[in-house]
Amino acid sequence: MPCVFLSFRKPDSRWMRDRVDRALSDRLGVERIFKSGRSITPGSDFADVLREQATSCELMCVLIGPNWLDLRDESGVRLLDREHDWVRVEIATALRAGNRVVPVLLGDATLLPDASALPAEIADLARLQFIRVPETHLPEGLAHLADEVAELLAAENPADGPGDDGPDAGPEPSATMTAHVSGGGSAYMAARDQTIRLA
Repeated sequence: MPCVFLSFRKPDSRWMRDRVDRALSDRLGVERIFKSGRSITPGSDFADVLREQATSCELMCVLIGPNWLDLRDESGVRLLDREHDWVRVEIATALRAGNRVVPVLLGDATLLPDASALPAEIADLARLQFIRVPETHLPEGLAHLADEVAELLAAENPADGPGDDGPDAGPEPSATMTAHVSGGGSAYMAARDQTIRLA
């Protein structure tokens, strides 16, 4: 199941968006990246799928290019101000679910939107630490993004440490050993729960 949800506006920085998708897919595996045009199968109810994936994702990358905030429809209404704007719905759904949401700024000069410029239900986006993918250093920026996302996912799902036998493991058995000491000596601990007793 995908664990990283890519939220984006189609007209906004498409060429950089495609490179972000490729970098994350190469690093994590394409099956772990949810991208609407590729991940929703024909005949599926896309609204249900988008809401389900935004709710269940471990991490949402909100790809913000220079035109993301101010794109408008034919009547001049800002897309983000429409109640059923899908970008707005995706972000609001992930935030309500308590998922990690990471703004990804595409380009050298793109700014994180101010809370006052966002609808109230996604205003928290303005307070979240972002990752920038600069156009002038694109390969390095993509590598940095992939590294950061991989580390965040690893932190969300820490692997069992060495020697971790799981929650049902019982206490380690203790062992008592007898030592014959010539010339004097004293009792000491050889290891945890292993007692050396002088004969």
